[in-house]
Amino acid sequence: MGVNISLTVLELGLGNYADALRHALDVLRYDVPGGRVEAVEAGTRCGDREAASAVLEAFTPWALASGTHLALGLLARSRALLAGDDDTEAEYLLAVEHLRQCRLVPELARAHLVYGEWLRRQRRRRDAREQLRTAWQMFDAMGMAAFAERARAELRATGELARKRTVEARERLTPQEAQIARLAAEGATNAEIAARLFISASTVDYHLRKVFRKLGITRRVKLAQVLSEQPVAAASEG
Repeated sequence: MGVNISLTVLELGLGNYADALRHALDVLRYDVPGGRVEAVEAGTRCGDREAASAVLEAFTPWALASGTHLALGLLARSRALLAGDDDTEAEYLLAVEHLRQCRLVPELARAHLVYGEWLRRQRRRRDAREQLRTAWQMFDAMGMAAFAERARAELRATGELARKRTVEARERLTPQEAQIARLAAEGATNAEIAARLFISASTVDYHLRKVFRKLGITRRVKLAQVLSEQPVAAASEG
């Protein structure tokens, strides 16, 4: 089941919507809510609005009963994909508002992406660029290459070129990442780092996951060793 969800998301990122729908519908046999929202996007993108509508109808009661920012954000994003032009933008804005308040950053990035895609098709290039640029930057920072390329292609279609970052630039820690990494290497917990830097613990967790990916490690205890071996990898706090 996990493989099918992963394949669904991968095919969505690559723009292979018919394949994504096939995998998503397979996931639905296990009644997994996540598979439902993937099926809505895949269905609308490959022209099977009937399947997408049926899936959304089944997902809506679960999302409303859950009442979390994540569930309500995914619901609004899914509704936007099927809404008429008069209602679409309000749903996208609601999706972004909810998803900003949960920890699943990729879902927020995807909301910016589909919102930007819709804006471009409405010939609102300036507004589309803002959403697509945000999506591209988020996907690129998270290493979600397929979605980053999808966002970059859409951004290019608005007349703006998003240059791929080099491997060297991708692996360099930002000043905030470097600061968080040093504090974590010194033994500070996420909550302690958050209090010291006046940010949320979830923001600390998000940046540490990016640090681990950039440094090629999976364990917190490796931070001190890797940072000492690669002092030039971390940008100064300046």
